[in-house]
Amino acid sequence: MASGAIRHVKPTAHADEIRDVLVTDGAVVIDDLADPDVLARMRAELAPYIDGTPFGSDRFAGHSTRRTGALIARSPASRELVRHPLVLDVTRRLLERAKSFQLHLTQTIAIGPGEPAQPIHRDQWAFDFYPFPSDYHVQCNTMWALTDFTEENGATRIIPGSQDLPDSTDHTADETVPAEMSTGSCLLYTGKVYHGGGANQSDAVRIGGNITYVVGWLRQEENQYLSVPREVAETLDDDLLRLMGYRVGAYALGYIDDVRDPLEAIRGASGDMSFGELGRAPS
Repeated sequence: MASGAIRHVKPTAHADEIRDVLVTDGAVVIDDLADPDVLARMRAELAPYIDGTPFGSDRFAGHSTRRTGALIARSPASRELVRHPLVLDVTRRLLERAKSFQLHLTQTIAIGPGEPAQPIHRDQWAFDFYPFPSDYHVQCNTMWALTDFTEENGATRIIPGSQDLPDSTDHTADETVPAEMSTGSCLLYTGKVYHGGGANQSDAVRIGGNITYVVGWLRQEENQYLSVPREVAETLDDDLLRLMGYRVGAYALGYIDDVRDPLEAIRGASGDMSFGELGRAPS
């Protein structure tokens, strides 16, 4: 299954092309997608939070791995990656069968030296192992390389094409290939593909920015309304707030009190809106 390497495309690739690779392979790398200045600011803003994050408490989370969340609140630069237009365009096309999609989680994953490979898994198992139809995608995930990703330092490992396999917890890292990529590149992968963090056999920390999206009718993994304090949320533009979940996620999911747009909780009254209008996909 892992006989082929993960395909790489240029940042000028069309969203349809990238979406097609995702559907076929389950993963694709867009080389050199991030602005170097954005990455530099993001690393500087998040450094104290990463240093203060405790290591994981079990094998899955990683005893030498730090998972630092709340990126929107902690790193203004990260908001540019969260809203990267090409990533959102690909996500919209992959999750096109749902009326809308929203931010699922934001975190950095810093894998320290000596960390063994993470158990191979599917991210969509987070939804209580619900057996989603094989042709219905509910997640589009990104892993941004904040440092170079190499096989030696724990690059994310993928079983290409595995989105079509049945659920199983028996897959191992031996079946995978590493998503090696340079700093600023972005790995996109679906919620169905089997993957896991690689073993870090180097003497340096491997840091990735894990930003994921989910259809609007599923619960978000990271609670954006509490991760991002109200005083920060009030400074954000409406499109980012909607992407975070301040919107109705489908025909009638997530409204507040008297059938009002949840964005009004931050902005105040903004006029009458129908359910159909509230269900539009984020821009």
